[in-house]
Amino acid sequence: MRRLLFFCLGIALVATASGVVVLVHKYDGAGRSAGKGTKHSPAVTPRCRAGEVDLDSRRVSLVAFVRTRATVYGRPGGARLTTLPRLSRSFVATSRRGVPTVLTALSEVRASDCRALWYRVRLYGKPGVSGAQEGYVRASAVALAEVRTRVLVDLSSRQLTLYRDGAPVLDATVAVGAPSTPTPRGRFLVRERIRITDSGSAYGAAAIALSAFSEKLIYWPQGGPVAIHGTNDPGSIGKAASHGCVRVGASDLKSLFARVQIGTPVEIVE
Repeated sequence: MRRLLFFCLGIALVATASGVVVLVHKYDGAGRSAGKGTKHSPAVTPRCRAGEVDLDSRRVSLVAFVRTRATVYGRPGGARLTTLPRLSRSFVATSRRGVPTVLTALSEVRASDCRALWYRVRLYGKPGVSGAQEGYVRASAVALAEVRTRVLVDLSSRQLTLYRDGAPVLDATVAVGAPSTPTPRGRFLVRERIRITDSGSAYGAAAIALSAFSEKLIYWPQGGPVAIHGTNDPGSIGKAASHGCVRVGASDLKSLFARVQIGTPVEIVE
């Protein structure tokens, strides 16, 4: 089932392949979402600080879905770095045309009347290929969504923690990359949620594809993308045994998959 973006009345519904729907708000440039019920409200002169304002926090993150395509610049109105399509390639072989391209919005550049002009976003790519780690996109090129979940993976303790609104809601022991194929460290996001029907799959019942890529397996299909997924080898949980992905036990995977959202920030540390 394809994912679709429906834009109406300033709100977008992002329907995922697993049936999860993400509510995407259209922001007014001052940190407020433009929703219903404002038609008869008295006029209020907007007050905000013009310039660049940070958006990311430990409780709530904002992610940017590319509308049609988005040109990324080194600075607002500066040199072009790259152009991002509306759809990106799926983590798995599929008949779908792709999955929505999603980025973490780090800051917002506002005009004096509170209009959002630009968003500073975190870029992702294969090791040694992407070059720039951040860039700016025009506000008109993306739609923002609130994400209240966050994942922390500690490679040393082999623990995964899921947070919601800044509070931990799930702790799980995981398997991480073997010494020869380590799990990459850094800040990433969830770009795709995939249910798996093959009961004997090496990925278990589901996979949560990340924007991360293996530092070693760059010649694998798609450059060695990394995911959080289940396993048909439960004895590997708690060990450094994977090709770079994060393996989760069946019961923990079920809880994690039910709660994690597209665009969820994932930080992998050691």
